[in-house]
Amino acid sequence: MPDDLRVIEADLDRPEHCAAVTEMLAAYALEPMGNSGPLPDGVLERLIPGLRALPTSVVFLAFDGARPVGFATCFIGFSTFAGKPLINIHDLAVIPSHRGRGLSRALLDAVIAKARSLDCARVTLEVLEGNTRARAVYHAAGFTHGKSGDPAGGPLFYTKHL
Repeated sequence: MPDDLRVIEADLDRPEHCAAVTEMLAAYALEPMGNSGPLPDGVLERLIPGLRALPTSVVFLAFDGARPVGFATCFIGFSTFAGKPLINIHDLAVIPSHRGRGLSRALLDAVIAKARSLDCARVTLEVLEGNTRARAVYHAAGFTHGKSGDPAGGPLFYTKHL
């Protein structure tokens, strides 16, 4: 990764980090693998207060110089079968102009390092089946989608909107 690119853990008490997180989510929402359009009214205004209210929130930002170009929003959970915490990556995105420069992998590496520092059992994420580019990055970083031949099958992610 070039020297002008860097990944940091966001400090949601710093206004410039809050602005960067909000900007990155708004940009990601416009993408086909995001929301395919702007977020509903009020979402961006609730974002930072909501993240601050959850003590399990962990956010990473990728920068090109002072410009935010990517982010990963994560939440610490708990694995009952391991008896240890885990980190779930809820969002991970890099703006189109900066894709292919190693930033997604750098964001993943930062999340994994944080998980190791917290003695987590694993890092989890969800990815759209058609997002082959992201799936390749996750696979290269060691993420798997279950095991072929496992009688219980591989993990699936379900959603019930409320």
